[in-house]
Amino acid sequence: MNWEYLQYLPGPRKATVCGKTAPGGQLEELTATSIQVTQKASPALMPAEKSGDDKEHIRRGLELCIYIGLVILLLGSCLLILRPFLPLVVWGIIIAISTYPAFKKLQAVLGGRRGLAAVLCTVAMLAVLIVPVILLTDTLLEGAQSLSTRMKSGTLTIPPPPPNVESWFLIGRPLNRMWSAAATDLSATLATMSPQIKAAVPALFSTSADIALTVLQFALSILLAGVLLANAKAGASVSHSLANRLFGEKGPEFEELAGATIRNITTGVLGVAVIQAVFATIGFLMVGLPGAGLWSLMFLFSAVLQITFVVLIPAVIYVFAIASTTKAIIFLIWCVVVGLLNNVLAPLLLGRGASVPMAVVFLGAIGGFLAMGIIGLFVGAIVLSVGYKLFLAWLYGASQVTNERENALATEG
Repeated sequence: MNWEYLQYLPGPRKATVCGKTAPGGQLEELTATSIQVTQKASPALMPAEKSGDDKEHIRRGLELCIYIGLVILLLGSCLLILRPFLPLVVWGIIIAISTYPAFKKLQAVLGGRRGLAAVLCTVAMLAVLIVPVILLTDTLLEGAQSLSTRMKSGTLTIPPPPPNVESWFLIGRPLNRMWSAAATDLSATLATMSPQIKAAVPALFSTSADIALTVLQFALSILLAGVLLANAKAGASVSHSLANRLFGEKGPEFEELAGATIRNITTGVLGVAVIQAVFATIGFLMVGLPGAGLWSLMFLFSAVLQITFVVLIPAVIYVFAIASTTKAIIFLIWCVVVGLLNNVLAPLLLGRGASVPMAVVFLGAIGGFLAMGIIGLFVGAIVLSVGYKLFLAWLYGASQVTNERENALATEG
């Protein structure tokens, strides 16, 4: 049914629609009726339009899937290429964020010269890393040479075990038997244990190589951190943009929370571990513990894992066996104080910012070690702690978590 004409006529308000004349008041009714009749008379037009819309939606959906697939492929390729450098980059960012407050103070002292401040910070951090490594290497080489010389000359002896060793729970009798055999005839004991020693040699060399690689990674990460500190403004701009893109209005709050968490976890976990290791090393050197450098390295790792007793207990047992009772008791008291430092310092340092449960730190350290090796002890603990705090902030609101932290600090103060 087609429209013939639609016009207004002079005189009284009238309209002619499809050959019918009607007063102006009935024009809308006639028009609506004509449209309904037209739609009923042309039902073939509706499915065609709907089919066209469906095809357009399918085409757009396919294009969107292709775009998403290309983006995923690009990101996967980038991660595959950067995979060998990811631990280095992550650790460099962590070091840069952790040392940024000290860097700002040094920059202010130097009159705002950012480049010089970055160079001095880099040199200081490299010195903190390299000097203990040199001392540890020298101690290990000296101990190995002394041990080899004494074994060749036959002067290497093991002191007999204390009388009360046999009464220790579970391990007393086996330990007393092995210790007594080594004290009586060390050569025969070593010959008996030669298969175990040969099996442990490859693992020892592998561990040494991992430690050397870790030191190299730390050195490169410190250099990268120096570059990031020298370009702090550009890095801050990228960080702001990324936080706003990911979290929208909450971006600044989450960014501040992440930075505070990294700084406080680095100080509260690694800082406390380093302080404990320094005091433990002093004790090892004072009692003349053989291989004090190696003991210190093992203690540092155990301090990060919050299991210092694993290293301190064997050290105390050995000192009780080789030293006088007074000296051994003093060393025991010193070890107890060193072990309790974590309970005193960690709450103080972690309480200044975003504190996390020790279970989170422990799981992060163990998981990081299994995923990335020795460097994962540090990176895993920090990354999981940051993720834990960000999850809480997302779950309860970043402002609420910040207020709770401020209230806790006010209560402690």
